[in-house]
Amino acid sequence: MEKIFSGIQPSGTLTLGNYLGAIKQFVELQNDYECYFCIVDEHAITVPQDRLKLRNNIRSLAALYLASGINPEKATLFIQSEVPAHTQLGWMLQSIGYVGELERMTQYKDKSSGKEAVSSALLTYPALMAADILLYQSNIVPVGDDQKQHLELTRDLAQRFNNRYNDIFTIPEIRIPKVGARIMSLQDPTKKMSKSDENEKGFISMLDEPKRIEKKMKSAVTDSEGIVKYDKENKPGISNLLTIYSSCTGESITNLEAKYEGKGYGEFKQDVANAVIALLAPIQEKYQELIESDVLDDILDQGAEKASFPANKTLNKAKKAMGLGRVKKKHK
Repeated sequence: MEKIFSGIQPSGTLTLGNYLGAIKQFVELQNDYECYFCIVDEHAITVPQDRLKLRNNIRSLAALYLASGINPEKATLFIQSEVPAHTQLGWMLQSIGYVGELERMTQYKDKSSGKEAVSSALLTYPALMAADILLYQSNIVPVGDDQKQHLELTRDLAQRFNNRYNDIFTIPEIRIPKVGARIMSLQDPTKKMSKSDENEKGFISMLDEPKRIEKKMKSAVTDSEGIVKYDKENKPGISNLLTIYSSCTGESITNLEAKYEGKGYGEFKQDVANAVIALLAPIQEKYQELIESDVLDDILDQGAEKASFPANKTLNKAKKAMGLGRVKKKHK
């Protein structure tokens, strides 16, 4: 069975965009692949974090994964820092990575631009990301466009290691999610919906209450035309709401256009809000059951144990290939 790895940072509550663009697909993928879903808390510390908030975010993210339908019987859900092999292999891959190729990473350029004190981890974290993926001999990594460059670096590092030392790593394939995955900001529909958006009206959190969802949807940017029609270029706001509605209900955009012919934006926005509320309600209910439970801890303990076995196996092979440590003599 082919292996899939995906990591998500615990840097705030997940948005509707995260769910529709990634997690919803993960729930389907776990039936056909051996899946490793990792909460990459060590990536989060490339920028300063409040320790209590970070701990809460880690736990909350794990509960949301499970509430969304990730099944611990089928997939392995674990926290990155609880499997030490990640940082060990990350360091080894740094040693074969080049400063030039790390400096070329767009995200590094964006996040370090205009700043005097930049964390060195911000530069080197793509090597840790490569380790995350390569430890599990992942065949496929589902990522958004913004991470494609890091995946290409992962492939380069794996190939370089294999050529220089030994054929240890599987070269992963990049998979960009299917259409409908790209949910845009409600306030600026030319930008992707993001949990780090300073304008809270721009995104819907997976834990937003119904009234809050309605309020955000009512203030969503549209246009003055008054026609519910999909036209990404000229009507980005309405096109985004149609994508959200279609992704939440499974109803085609063509059907939705016909349904709202001659109707105003007010009714349409209310129905989009209702569709989002109906989708999130069972997830939120399950989340509340899990968040303070021992069940969540048990699942994460088992996940770390389960992930450690293949991770340590790959790490030991890589160490041996590089000449690290000792080869213990067998006593007669």
